[in-house]
Amino acid sequence: MYKVLILAYYFPPMGLSGVQRTLKFAKYMADYNWMPTVIAPGNLPYFAFDLNMLEEAEAAKINIIRTSDFDIDSILNGKFTLKLKHEKFRKVVSDLSKSLILPDNKIFWAKKAFRFAQEELTKNSYDAIFVSLPPFSLFNIALKLKKQFDIPLIVDYRDSWLNNQFALYPTPMHRSFIKNMEDRCLRGSDKIITTNRRVKEDMLNTYKFLTYDDITLIPHGFDQADFDNAVQEKRVTNKMIVTYSGSFYEFQTPKYFLRAFKKLLETKPKIANNIDLRIVGLLRNEHIRMIDRLGLTNHVKVLGYIPHNEAIRQLISSDILWMMIGKRKNTDMLVTGKMYEYFGSRKPIIASVPKGAAEFVLKEYGASYITDTEDENAIMDALIKCHKLFVNNNLPRANEDFVKGFDRKYLTEKLVNEFQKYLKEVA
Repeated sequence: MYKVLILAYYFPPMGLSGVQRTLKFAKYMADYNWMPTVIAPGNLPYFAFDLNMLEEAEAAKINIIRTSDFDIDSILNGKFTLKLKHEKFRKVVSDLSKSLILPDNKIFWAKKAFRFAQEELTKNSYDAIFVSLPPFSLFNIALKLKKQFDIPLIVDYRDSWLNNQFALYPTPMHRSFIKNMEDRCLRGSDKIITTNRRVKEDMLNTYKFLTYDDITLIPHGFDQADFDNAVQEKRVTNKMIVTYSGSFYEFQTPKYFLRAFKKLLETKPKIANNIDLRIVGLLRNEHIRMIDRLGLTNHVKVLGYIPHNEAIRQLISSDILWMMIGKRKNTDMLVTGKMYEYFGSRKPIIASVPKGAAEFVLKEYGASYITDTEDENAIMDALIKCHKLFVNNNLPRANEDFVKGFDRKYLTEKLVNEFQKYLKEVA
């Protein structure tokens, strides 16, 4: 078997959606004659942990090298679980961090990961290095490892870097520093992977030395095994179940959807009272107060963060799924990983998104109702339309041929095919 060293800050037992892409790649690599070893954190504070995903990694026999002590009992006891801060406070701390620590506040862990990777590469031979970004501080250390050990470097951009929607540049010097760093890292890498066409176009426009063939598109996806193993909840209501799965932060807010439902309740109470709203994921106190302030407490069921396999169960037990991407500079390049898990459910989707990459993909899905992010009337109309179809048992079906293209196993095959190209070049 060939061997690949993976550098990933976000990896089980950490939860939330940023973990899944790297986990699923690593899970299926052995099927294509590649043996992964992952350099990942040990015990670190985080907002959510998912031991089921850790078990999935262990069942796949993924070799994981932890950069610090790893005590599962401490995680079970909640010792390392962080509480969500008020969004305004979180944003102040985040902006301060982005201003003072470049390229990001994971740089200290990245330096530790570098030492562990050096040790591993000294003891064992590898055929490729694969790094998952963000955090972008990992790009620097991956490039150093490539140069020191003369191993091909494949870089996976889950999100854009310089023009990231969360990027903050207090001065032109901050932006110039990051641009020069990304330029240097890109020049030193062998292959760049991005999740959507808009990010690729942005990189080609920003860094003119890149060619079209330097960047390969491998989108986010879903693991069909997760859906095959999930069992629907026993139906206890005749109401239409509308579910949101994911987190809310900064410009990602339930405000417009909740206001739209409030309008529906006031104008068409019969329809609204036949809809069961569910939110799966971490929810800040200000959002819970928003639900109460709108008088929707009896209409919205907040399930909180639940293990990934349970979240899948909620998706397949729903009639309609709702997602949103807020309006902000560069969100036209944003395509959330959660959207592709929605695709795996084959359920109709109400998508409140800006024009751009997400809208383009959703149109091809074949069972989506797309509205502007902040258009409360359009969201309300989508709910009415979906409810009518639900009552008549005539909800649309997803384009199955389109959906199959996002199976994690198939996407992993595409990735290892990129690895193989550099084996041939080295040979």
